Amino acid sequence: MRRVWLFAGIAGWLVLAGNCAADEASSAGDAPLEAPRSAVQIGSKAFTESVVLGEILTHLARDAGAAVRHRRQLGGTQILWRALTTGEIDAYPEYSGTITAEIFAGRDLAGEDEIRAALAEHGVVMSRPLGFNNTYALGLPERLAGSLALRTISDLRRHPELKFGFSNEFLERGDGWPGLKRHYGLPQDSVRGLDHDLAYRALASGDIHLTDLYSTDAEIRYYGLRVLRDDLAYFPQYDAVLLYRRDLEHRAPRVVDALRQLEGRLTEETMIALNARAKLDRLPEARVAADYLRDEFGVDVTVHEQSLAERVGRRTAEHLFLVGVSLAAAIVLAIPLGVLSARAPRAGQAILGVTGILQTIPSLVLFVLVIPWLGLGAKPAIFALFVYSLLPIVRNTASGLADIPLPIHESARALGLSAAARLRLIELPLAARSILAGIKTAAVINVGTATLGGFIGAGGYGEPIFTGIRKDSPALLLEGAIPAALLALAVQGLFELAERRLVPRGLRLKVGQPD
Repeated sequence: MRRVWLFAGIAGWLVLAGNCAADEASSAGDAPLEAPRSAVQIGSKAFTESVVLGEILTHLARDAGAAVRHRRQLGGTQILWRALTTGEIDAYPEYSGTITAEIFAGRDLAGEDEIRAALAEHGVVMSRPLGFNNTYALGLPERLAGSLALRTISDLRRHPELKFGFSNEFLERGDGWPGLKRHYGLPQDSVRGLDHDLAYRALASGDIHLTDLYSTDAEIRYYGLRVLRDDLAYFPQYDAVLLYRRDLEHRAPRVVDALRQLEGRLTEETMIALNARAKLDRLPEARVAADYLRDEFGVDVTVHEQSLAERVGRRTAEHLFLVGVSLAAAIVLAIPLGVLSARAPRAGQAILGVTGILQTIPSLVLFVLVIPWLGLGAKPAIFALFVYSLLPIVRNTASGLADIPLPIHESARALGLSAAARLRLIELPLAARSILAGIKTAAVINVGTATLGGFIGAGGYGEPIFTGIRKDSPALLLEGAIPAALLALAVQGLFELAERRLVPRGLRLKVGQPD
């Protein structure tokens, strides 16, 4: 069993070393899992416009001489706001309507002065508007809207049969569906929640009839949608702004000056065009941002676009880091818990019950729940994967020890061996096959679950998967999914070899199999 412990320790340190090597080799446009705290951290939400704006801010900050990291597509408003106030990021693009209705919901802030005062309480500064209003809207296919004579949101009252599908954030926002339904007295009770980018495909296929839009979405024209007029003026103004930490003015004043060059420079038409290049033409956001800055500001930005092999290599190192460290930590805790479960059945029921309950927590929920304590990036992902690794290892360890025949226990006691010696010399070696099977199960599960780390900036194969969903790109989806599947097969094969190496041949023989 010392070999098992050594194997776990070496695996954890090897993936850590691999991640460090990937960090050194990563390009300026593809940042590693962790960056020095002295670097300026730019954040963006999980939709194309926010990522494009984040890349523009990143290029401007780098042109001002700063070391910069762009933490892309980090989820929704609350995740970005929490990251900003805790110092996980230094700046990110936001919208005035979101600030008043979501971040400071219930405070009835009116005007920029009140918004700035509320932000100052948290050490945050707001720029002047960047130049465009990206308001919420409701839209549906032009042909359907024409056949039903729908022009305003109020017209929806006449058609309770319509199927609505809204982005998950819009379903819960203070300025989203609940308030909209009350404000207009809409009769529709059953609505579906889905990803904003997937909603356009659902509209095109007829799975839903209407969804929420951002007014600068390039897909509105592409899919031929009619935007319903907000005739009762429900949605507030959503002027794009920049939020940044006040201490950035002292740490990097040149960066702040560079970022604020965007104030008043981005028109709605320009933003739609940038979104179209990134979303419809499927160009990298870094390239779209660089071209805009060259044409509009005369800033010459060099964008290093990694090859497929470079991208897969970097993400493999990141993915192995997440899986290896979490698995090694789980082994250290779960095997002793499994031993305790086998020796104390009542305690074992409690241990298996708790680890079983933890296993049922939805993965994405656990990833997000620990962000307030562990921040963004690799740490919350590793913690969540560690939690999901416990049950199979604890259960298999306890089961392997419980299945040891009673005569073997009695023989060991007759030899006068202590409990610790019996465990070390007899019981754990006999249960080694079951224990390794539990570790193998946990490892394969972790390889798949670790892809969700892309939602919170942890890197790995989840990054291209989430980007592929956002950009409707099968190539990007496969760029993450195929390596993840191959890695799961490789991990399973590695543990098969480890079993042959670590489990004595006699214990691997099946009934009826010749020596």
